[in-house]
This record gives sequence, structure tokens and C-alpha cells, in this order.
Amino acid sequence: MKRFFNKKITDCLRRVGVMAVLVIEDPRHAVPTAKALLRGGINVMELAFRTPNSPEALRRILAEVPEMIAGVGTILFPEQIKNAQNLGAAFGVSPGFSREVVAEALERRFPFAPGILTPSELEMAISFGCQTVKLFPAQISGGASYIRAIHAPYSHLGIEFIPLGGLTPSNIGDYLKYDYIPAVGGSWIAPVELIRSENWNLITARAKEAVAIVQKLRNGSI
Repeated sequence: MKRFFNKKITDCLRRVGVMAVLVIEDPRHAVPTAKALLRGGINVMELAFRTPNSPEALRRILAEVPEMIAGVGTILFPEQIKNAQNLGAAFGVSPGFSREVVAEALERRFPFAPGILTPSELEMAISFGCQTVKLFPAQISGGASYIRAIHAPYSHLGIEFIPLGGLTPSNIGDYLKYDYIPAVGGSWIAPVELIRSENWNLITARAKEAVAIVQKLRNGSI
């Protein structure tokens, strides 16, 4: 089965184990936020395109923090695929599954992970060649046990899941113990209120905490 999502990105996600999910309202906060995450050991982020300033925030991160692998989230329409690619985003993700959006990403050879929740949505993603999918909302839908159940019939295809929605330091270990979950996504690391208040030290501390949990889990300490 071909990889629609870039293997290099997936491998990076697996190494760090956590992808920061951000909403940046003021472009001035883009670079300090990215640097705060890097200091904490997280070098993969999903910048949600939910504000008018999201494109400018992405531009600044790509220009001034090249060590950060910056993707775009909340892609809902095909034209956003073109925009994200033209801006230089490393990848894109969406909360749900849209045939039109996935087809556009495939046509443009843009690394993309659609959102899925049900077996039917997963099978649609598979039919387009998607091997990495975002599962959202994860925790409220049954958590890691739900992903284990939905993965079972498709385990021979090498599908990988990136769960988002309701994840916290107290539950990410439940997900990351499965090989088919290379990383989790979380907005708790750099929520809007911390970015607004420019609390870069706390963002770094939360990133360090998340990375430490991943390392302990993989070392068998927890």
C-alpha cells in the first residue's frame, strides 16, 4: 500500500511522540511559540487555520524557525490544500473526511492525513491511499480502546492513527503503547490562553512534560 502521508514526517512524529496543536491569533506570537515548543523537545506542530492571521503566522514560523516541522490543520476546503502547499506547510490534516479535500491533496502530492472516526470513514480514506489518519475526537469517542477496536480489521494494511481531542498528560500513555499510534496531538501544550499571555516558559514546561512521558513509556518506566 502506498504512503499518502510523508514517511519522513511520520518517522519524526514517532520519534517525538507528541504533536502540538495550536491556534495563533496574533502573528507576533508565532515565532516565540514555536521556539518555546522546540526548547521543550517538540519539533512537530499543527497550526490550525482558524484565524485570518494563520497564514502569516505560518510564514513567520517557516522563515524564522526552520527546525520546526509545521503542518496546517482544520483544512475543510480543497482550496486550502493549495494555499497550505504554496505557503510551504510540511503537511495538512482535517478534523473529518472530505472526498474533495483528499482528492485535491492527492492530486497535488501534498502530505495529508484526513480525520476519521468510523470504519466507513476509514475505508474511504484507505480507498484514496491514505495510510496515516487523524482520529477525532478521540477521548470522548472511547479513547485508546476504541482505536484498538477500529484498528483490528485493518491491521494487515499498516494503518497508523494520530488521535486528537481530549488528550492530556494523564492519558497519552494509554495511546502510545500501541505501535500503530506513532504520536498523539494535543492542544493542552500551548493553548490559546498561554499564547495570548505570552507564557513561553509554561509552554516549554508542558512540552518537556509531554516528551518525558513519551520517553518513560518507551523505556518501560511507566
